[in-house]
Amino acid sequence: MSSFPNSPKLIKSGIVLIDPNTGTVLRVIPLQYNPDTLSRTLQIRGTSEAGDRLDALRLTGPPTETIKLDAEIDATDQLEFADQNQTIVELGLHAQLAALETIVYPESARLQANNSLAQSGTLEIAPAEEPLTLFIWSKNRVLPVRLTEFTVTEEAFDPALNPIRAKISLGMRVLNVNDLPFDHKGSSLFLAYQQQKENLAKKTPGATLNVLGITRIP
Repeated sequence: MSSFPNSPKLIKSGIVLIDPNTGTVLRVIPLQYNPDTLSRTLQIRGTSEAGDRLDALRLTGPPTETIKLDAEIDATDQLEFADQNQTIVELGLHAQLAALETIVYPESARLQANNSLAQSGTLEIAPAEEPLTLFIWSKNRVLPVRLTEFTVTEEAFDPALNPIRAKISLGMRVLNVNDLPFDHKGSSLFLAYQQQKENLAKKTPGATLNVLGITRIP
């Protein structure tokens, strides 16, 4: 506990899984430490091709946004309080890593059920819809995403070879209204995110052409 009672509460970033139909929260996975950097790339979605003059200023939809970050998790401090952290003592970081990794796995029970259907002669088995993954980075960024990259580097182990320190590199693609039905929960969350951007943009102080060294547009 902080010795300064007026210190601001630390807000953690993390991943939340929700039911895409009801919005019910299924799992909350906070990152132990907030990453030092967050890399975002916007790939503009337009119709303009070389020489296509009519569509040069048209946008066909929101840009494709990708996010990359590196996060660290460490069980060392928790091992000092072994009586309060039996899971950490017995398994190290296995449980925390599994909570993240299983996001990109279909459930084993579903795989077994699909195999049974295939053996019984079912010709087409449509993949079931998975929970909607949200990346949370403060109240201003609640993003529907699909994990596209997942790298784990385990850096230290206990005597039983359980990982006790690891780095996780995550790549995510933000899902927008071009990826999901417009009435989908993910689409409404994306629109709220875009509207938040638009509201923030309006708060930027205006400027004149003088700051650019010109007085008018030629």
